[in-house]
Amino acid sequence: MKTSIRLSVLLGGMTLLGAGLSSHVQAPEPTLRDAYKNYFPIGVAVAPRTLTGPEADLVRQQFSSITPENAMKMGPIHPEENRYFWKDADAIVDFAVQNKIKVRGHTLCWHNQTPRWFFTDADGKQVSREVLLARLKQHINDVMGRYKGKIYAWDVVNEAVPDTGTSLYRKSKFYEIIGEDYIAKAFEYAHEADPGAQLFYNDYNTENASKRDRIYQILKKLKDKKVPIDGVGLQGHWSIYEPTPQELEESINRFASLGLKVQVTELDMSVYPKEHERRARKPTDVSEFTPEMEQKQVAQYKMLFDLFRKHKKTLTGVTFWNLSDKYSWLDNFPVPGRKDHPLLFDENYQPKKAYQSVVTF
Repeated sequence: MKTSIRLSVLLGGMTLLGAGLSSHVQAPEPTLRDAYKNYFPIGVAVAPRTLTGPEADLVRQQFSSITPENAMKMGPIHPEENRYFWKDADAIVDFAVQNKIKVRGHTLCWHNQTPRWFFTDADGKQVSREVLLARLKQHINDVMGRYKGKIYAWDVVNEAVPDTGTSLYRKSKFYEIIGEDYIAKAFEYAHEADPGAQLFYNDYNTENASKRDRIYQILKKLKDKKVPIDGVGLQGHWSIYEPTPQELEESINRFASLGLKVQVTELDMSVYPKEHERRARKPTDVSEFTPEMEQKQVAQYKMLFDLFRKHKKTLTGVTFWNLSDKYSWLDNFPVPGRKDHPLLFDENYQPKKAYQSVVTF
């Protein structure tokens, strides 16, 4: 597909939108969703702020799928045992339905951002296996039930495997209280709640040989036990320095060999060497986006999407984690206050050079 890229920004008079001018952004040609319409859905993680103004225009023009960045995680959506906060998640799902955009749910069971009440009783003591399983089932039933038929796929269990060592399972509260079968139980509960939804295990650093193998072992156990799991999400928090095409292709093929769908669920590309643990800022941590970084990003995005298209029969979705360089969670991770430039659109919502490398083929 050889196509020139064209972008024009038409200012919509002097109507104020927040602190700036209302604007309508004319889509570059081709859009991501059009370029990949015969391959797989192209998605983006969104927050309520993304649903208005030029950000909403960009989502409508470019993407065929959206994922709530935080609004459906256990802490934000279920802060107290008998109270749900539906407003943000409802707004995102309503936006998707109105604009005929698919929704991926994220996430039903995760050791992070789980409210403390989930694991303790009224006296602050740790609950039993039976109580925690009952709470997990109720949470999954309530959340999936509310959006049944509107969400085509869910990240059911998130990040259950540690990065280092030889242990298969992260020593989370779910693992500590329930045991390793909490993963199977979560998938069973999810399938009961919405038999029509595709159910994914989701994790990061899946290109690391050791972690890849441990994730594979867990997924194979689930498949052998006929647990209702449909796919695996490769989070795709990568950088201009990693992964290699060989590492990524090995991961895709390994998980696909189990008969699982594969999706890239949280794609961004840091312009700095990748780190997975938060740390203090150093004097050498300078915010920059040099021409050399830009060229590395162009080449790395091209490599990724060349590989994604090659595996279109296995790869059933690609989701970017945030919309543009105006805001990214990487602006504060792993280094507080360091600006990153990981996405295809710049801080003014205009396509970067990397965009052209993704849509021109």
